[in-house]
Amino acid sequence: MTEGWIRAAVEAIHSSPTQSVIYLSGGASQALGWLMSMPGASATVLEVVVPYSRKSMIQLLGKTPTQFASLQTAEEMALSAYNRALKLSRPGLPVLGVGFSGSLATTYSKQGDHRFYMSTRTFDCLWTSSVTLNKGLRTREEEDRVSSHLLLKAISNACKVPATFKSELYESEIPSEYEMRINEDEELQQVIDGILCMKRYEFSCDRNASTSDRMIILSGSFNPLHDGHLRLLEIASSICGNGFPCFEISAVNADKPPLSVVEIKRRVEQFRKAGKNVIISNQPYFYKKAQLFPGSTFVIGADTAVRLINPKYYSGDYNRMLEVLLDCKSLGCTFLVGGRMVDGVFKVLEDFAIPEELKNMFISIPQDKFRADISSTEIRQSGKI
Repeated sequence: MTEGWIRAAVEAIHSSPTQSVIYLSGGASQALGWLMSMPGASATVLEVVVPYSRKSMIQLLGKTPTQFASLQTAEEMALSAYNRALKLSRPGLPVLGVGFSGSLATTYSKQGDHRFYMSTRTFDCLWTSSVTLNKGLRTREEEDRVSSHLLLKAISNACKVPATFKSELYESEIPSEYEMRINEDEELQQVIDGILCMKRYEFSCDRNASTSDRMIILSGSFNPLHDGHLRLLEIASSICGNGFPCFEISAVNADKPPLSVVEIKRRVEQFRKAGKNVIISNQPYFYKKAQLFPGSTFVIGADTAVRLINPKYYSGDYNRMLEVLLDCKSLGCTFLVGGRMVDGVFKVLEDFAIPEELKNMFISIPQDKFRADISSTEIRQSGKI
């Protein structure tokens, strides 16, 4: 039977809004049982991966770690889990990545210490802890229990929920803990550098939208954000119905230098003032955005739609164009297309020949519902910013 304090800690975790991804190897397995066996787990735990084999860990991290049971490996597991949580979590909710790496008692006598390492990553904090156990004083099951206690405490702290903790460590087994606060500039730079897949800014007061996993995304540079952008996403949201509307800016451009942190923050400030949600990603291409935001509706202009179906942008390969867009379709993504000026003429989706295989993933916004001929480029050129 689960102890009362463990049950209370798990119930507090499940009552928090934080959604987590947990990667662990070499211990703390009982913590998973506690988390998964109580009601509310599906709202808290997005994914659990146990990369126990050497190949599994290498594939998880995308490289061979210097040492499989180490503080660095636990940090890298937590970062990978945090990125995964950003992709899997419901929009508007805080996310947590958890990494655990251990080398505990086993069927044979180990030469080295019995030890374990933990790390948690949130949007503003990286926390780590390492513990060396007194060798030979506990069974494997007992060492796993000790590590599970500490991992549960770490998750409670990261979720910012109160939890009574009963330590089974000996006086000499003092955890070595480290906490590093992460500010906005550092997190944005990690997005630019490809360390993080995205940073989310939720400025909207509409909390009803956060009940939906589906996203309605208007991507662009938004330099500047103008009324046409705001109205387009509003109309798109009314057409799509239930969904989480947000804007998206890629910090990395396909044919230009990446945006600077200062420039990103300048553009984000526009959304703060407007009370609209915006995501900063590092994916300039729609097929990559589809992988980052599967099941989403992307709101685009007719000028973008015509480029998406033009083989010219796929090295002249028509079949490659089909392959890329069908991959987007298989991920459950659709494109909602608004009319735009193309070569001096106002065009709508119906003016273009969409390949038969792709027709049902392109949806037209009727001209009588939305038309805005102004562009950010024209606003910049006019000097009205």
